Amino acid sequence: MTSKVHHAPNGFGTITPYFIAEDAERLLVFVKQAFDAEEIECVRDGGKIQHGLVRIGDSMLEFSSSRPPWSAMPGAIHLYVPDVQAVFDKALLAGGTSLYPVADMPYGELSGGVQDPCGNHWYIATRTRDGY
Repeated sequence: MTSKVHHAPNGFGTITPYFIAEDAERLLVFVKQAFDAEEIECVRDGGKIQHGLVRIGDSMLEFSSSRPPWSAMPGAIHLYVPDVQAVFDKALLAGGTSLYPVADMPYGELSGGVQDPCGNHWYIATRTRDGY
């Protein structure tokens, strides 16, 4: 008897961001400190993260250390949170650098940008009005 396996793992959406970082250990520390990420899995090979998985809020983020043929490449995430200023400040304390301070955006959100120590951009936001 065969059982039908869902096309995506439990807890995953249709799209899951995946970062390849020069220092994936540093990325793991950053997301835990900045965004209270829950470590789900971290497979290491030769002291480097071969595959990492964390949950931030209701979303999954996968990542790994760069190694041939996979080069490090920064990515970007738009992260919605209840208190943008608090999370922005926490991301800076975790080692991020400000791309732009929290400001009221014309598209209906308070938003601030942070670059993590691995070069990824995090656009942290709280909605200020209903829309799309």
